[in-house]
Amino acid sequence: MDALDLLLNRRSASRLAAPAPAGEALQNIINAGMRAPDHGALQPWKFVIAENDGLTRFSELLRAAAIKDGADEKAIEKATQAPLRAPQIITIIANCKESAKVPEWEQVVSAGCAVQAMQMAALAQGFNGIWRTGAWTDHADVRAAFKCGPNDKIVGFLYLGTPQLKSSTQVIPADSSAFVTYL
Repeated sequence: MDALDLLLNRRSASRLAAPAPAGEALQNIINAGMRAPDHGALQPWKFVIAENDGLTRFSELLRAAAIKDGADEKAIEKATQAPLRAPQIITIIANCKESAKVPEWEQVVSAGCAVQAMQMAALAQGFNGIWRTGAWTDHADVRAAFKCGPNDKIVGFLYLGTPQLKSSTQVIPADSSAFVTYL
Protein backbone atom coordinates (compact mmCIF):
# COMPACT_ATOMS: atom_id res chain seq x y z
CA MET A 1 0.00 0.00 0.00
CA ASP A 2 1.35 3.41 -0.98
CA ALA A 3 2.24 5.46 2.14
CA LEU A 4 0.46 8.63 0.98
CA ASP A 5 -2.64 6.66 0.01
CA LEU A 6 -2.59 5.05 3.45
CA LEU A 7 -2.35 8.43 5.20
CA LEU A 8 -5.00 10.13 3.09
CA ASN A 9 -7.54 7.31 3.35
CA ARG A 10 -7.09 6.07 6.92
CA ARG A 11 -10.32 5.23 8.74
CA SER A 12 -10.84 3.53 12.06
CA ALA A 13 -12.68 0.21 12.16
CA SER A 14 -14.76 -0.57 15.22
CA ARG A 15 -16.05 -4.02 14.20
CA LEU A 16 -13.06 -6.29 14.52
CA ALA A 17 -12.65 -10.06 14.60
CA ALA A 18 -9.88 -12.63 14.54
CA PRO A 19 -7.31 -12.90 13.34
CA ALA A 20 -5.40 -10.21 15.17
CA PRO A 21 -1.87 -9.26 14.26
CA ALA A 22 0.69 -11.82 15.42
CA GLY A 23 4.30 -12.71 14.81
CA GLU A 24 6.08 -10.44 12.35
CA ALA A 25 2.96 -8.33 11.75
CA LEU A 26 2.62 -7.58 15.47
CA GLN A 27 6.33 -6.88 15.77
CA ASN A 28 6.07 -4.44 12.84
CA ILE A 29 3.25 -2.65 14.70
CA ILE A 30 5.34 -2.37 17.88
CA ASN A 31 8.38 -1.23 15.89
CA ALA A 32 6.31 1.44 14.14
CA GLY A 33 5.19 2.74 17.53
CA MET A 34 8.78 2.91 18.67
CA ARG A 35 9.63 5.11 15.66
CA ALA A 36 7.34 7.91 16.89
CA PRO A 37 8.91 11.35 17.23
CA ASP A 38 10.95 11.21 20.41
CA HIS A 39 12.67 14.43 21.51
CA GLY A 40 15.61 13.57 23.74
CA ALA A 41 15.45 9.85 22.84
CA LEU A 42 13.49 9.23 26.06
CA GLN A 43 11.34 6.45 24.58
CA PRO A 44 8.42 7.67 26.73
CA TRP A 45 6.04 4.79 26.14
CA LYS A 46 5.02 1.34 27.30
CA PHE A 47 2.86 -1.10 25.35
CA VAL A 48 0.72 -3.71 27.13
CA ILE A 49 -0.83 -6.32 24.84
CA ALA A 50 -4.07 -8.07 25.83
CA GLU A 51 -5.36 -11.03 23.84
CA ASN A 52 -7.03 -14.33 24.67
CA ASP A 53 -7.09 -14.62 28.50
CA GLY A 54 -5.70 -11.09 28.76
CA LEU A 55 -8.92 -9.75 27.25
CA THR A 56 -10.91 -11.68 29.85
CA ARG A 57 -8.76 -10.24 32.64
CA PHE A 58 -9.21 -6.74 31.20
CA SER A 59 -12.97 -7.33 31.05
CA GLU A 60 -13.02 -8.46 34.70
CA LEU A 61 -10.94 -5.41 35.68
CA LEU A 62 -13.36 -2.98 34.03
CA ARG A 63 -16.37 -4.81 35.46
CA ALA A 64 -14.95 -4.64 38.99
CA ALA A 65 -14.08 -0.96 38.56
CA ALA A 66 -17.59 -0.15 37.32
CA ILE A 67 -19.14 -2.00 40.27
CA LYS A 68 -16.79 -0.26 42.71
CA ASP A 69 -17.83 3.09 41.23
CA GLY A 70 -21.51 2.27 41.79
CA ALA A 71 -22.40 2.10 38.10
CA ASP A 72 -25.84 0.87 37.04
CA GLU A 73 -26.31 -2.55 35.38
CA LYS A 74 -26.19 -1.10 31.87
CA ALA A 75 -22.86 0.64 32.53
CA ILE A 76 -21.45 -2.47 34.22
CA GLU A 77 -22.38 -4.60 31.20
CA LYS A 78 -20.88 -2.03 28.81
CA ALA A 79 -17.63 -2.02 30.80
CA THR A 80 -17.57 -5.81 30.87
CA GLN A 81 -18.07 -6.09 27.10
CA ALA A 82 -15.69 -3.28 26.08
CA PRO A 83 -12.49 -5.36 25.95
CA LEU A 84 -14.27 -8.15 24.07
CA ARG A 85 -14.94 -6.06 20.96
CA ALA A 86 -11.62 -6.99 19.34
CA PRO A 87 -9.27 -9.96 19.44
CA GLN A 88 -6.38 -7.78 20.63
CA ILE A 89 -5.94 -4.54 22.54
CA ILE A 90 -2.67 -2.71 22.98
CA THR A 91 -2.71 -0.23 25.85
CA ILE A 92 -0.30 2.61 25.17
CA ILE A 93 1.09 4.37 28.21
CA ALA A 94 3.09 7.58 28.16
CA ASN A 95 5.87 6.59 30.54
CA CYS A 96 6.85 10.17 31.33
CA LYS A 97 10.37 10.73 32.57
CA GLU A 98 11.87 13.66 34.46
CA SER A 99 13.60 15.85 31.91
CA ALA A 100 14.78 19.45 31.98
CA LYS A 101 14.64 19.44 28.17
CA VAL A 102 11.46 17.52 27.31
CA PRO A 103 8.27 18.54 29.15
CA GLU A 104 5.69 15.96 30.19
CA TRP A 105 3.14 17.16 27.63
CA GLU A 106 5.61 16.48 24.83
CA GLN A 107 6.19 12.94 26.08
CA VAL A 108 2.42 12.34 26.13
CA VAL A 109 2.16 13.63 22.55
CA SER A 110 5.02 11.31 21.57
CA ALA A 111 3.09 8.33 22.98
CA GLY A 112 0.03 9.55 21.04
CA CYS A 113 2.13 9.57 17.88
CA ALA A 114 3.10 5.99 18.70
CA VAL A 115 -0.59 5.01 18.73
CA GLN A 116 -1.13 6.61 15.32
CA ALA A 117 1.95 4.91 13.87
CA MET A 118 0.83 1.55 15.26
CA GLN A 119 -2.65 1.85 13.78
CA MET A 120 -1.19 2.82 10.41
CA ALA A 121 1.20 -0.16 10.52
CA ALA A 122 -1.75 -2.45 11.27
CA LEU A 123 -3.71 -1.02 8.35
CA ALA A 124 -0.72 -1.36 6.01
CA GLN A 125 -0.63 -5.09 6.81
CA GLY A 126 -4.32 -5.76 6.20
CA PHE A 127 -5.54 -5.31 9.77
CA ASN A 128 -7.26 -2.30 11.28
CA GLY A 129 -8.35 -0.94 14.58
CA ILE A 130 -9.70 1.91 16.58
CA TRP A 131 -8.05 4.11 19.19
CA ARG A 132 -10.30 4.35 22.25
CA THR A 133 -9.90 6.47 25.36
CA GLY A 134 -12.50 7.53 27.91
CA ALA A 135 -12.73 7.57 31.68
CA TRP A 136 -10.91 4.24 32.05
CA THR A 137 -7.63 5.90 31.07
CA ASP A 138 -7.68 7.87 34.35
CA HIS A 139 -9.33 5.30 36.62
CA ALA A 140 -7.11 4.48 39.62
CA ASP A 141 -7.80 0.71 39.45
CA VAL A 142 -7.07 0.55 35.72
CA ARG A 143 -3.89 2.59 36.17
CA ALA A 144 -2.79 0.27 38.99
CA ALA A 145 -3.48 -2.84 36.90
CA PHE A 146 -1.29 -1.43 34.13
CA LYS A 147 1.42 -0.54 36.67
CA CYS A 148 1.27 3.17 35.90
CA GLY A 149 3.57 5.38 37.90
CA PRO A 150 2.48 8.80 39.16
CA ASN A 151 3.70 10.55 35.99
CA ASP A 152 2.40 7.93 33.55
CA LYS A 153 -0.64 8.58 31.37
CA ILE A 154 -2.69 5.97 29.57
CA VAL A 155 -3.07 7.63 26.17
CA GLY A 156 -5.33 4.99 24.73
CA PHE A 157 -6.42 1.48 24.04
CA LEU A 158 -5.69 0.42 20.46
CA TYR A 159 -8.23 -2.25 19.52
CA LEU A 160 -6.83 -4.38 16.68
CA GLY A 161 -8.10 -7.17 14.45
CA THR A 162 -9.51 -7.91 11.05
CA PRO A 163 -12.18 -5.42 9.98
CA GLN A 164 -15.63 -6.92 9.52
CA LEU A 165 -17.07 -4.04 7.54
CA LYS A 166 -15.55 -1.98 4.79
CA SER A 167 -14.72 1.38 6.33
CA SER A 168 -16.80 4.18 4.96
CA THR A 169 -14.95 6.83 3.06
CA GLN A 170 -14.86 10.05 4.97
CA VAL A 171 -15.07 12.99 2.66
CA ILE A 172 -12.24 15.36 3.40
CA PRO A 173 -13.12 18.95 2.49
CA ALA A 174 -11.40 19.93 -0.75
CA ASP A 175 -10.98 23.39 0.73
CA SER A 176 -8.73 23.19 3.79
CA SER A 177 -8.64 26.97 4.24
CA ALA A 178 -10.89 26.80 7.33
CA PHE A 179 -8.13 24.79 9.03
CA VAL A 180 -5.00 26.53 7.74
CA THR A 181 -3.48 29.95 8.22
CA TYR A 182 -0.03 31.29 7.39
CA LEU A 183 2.19 33.33 9.64
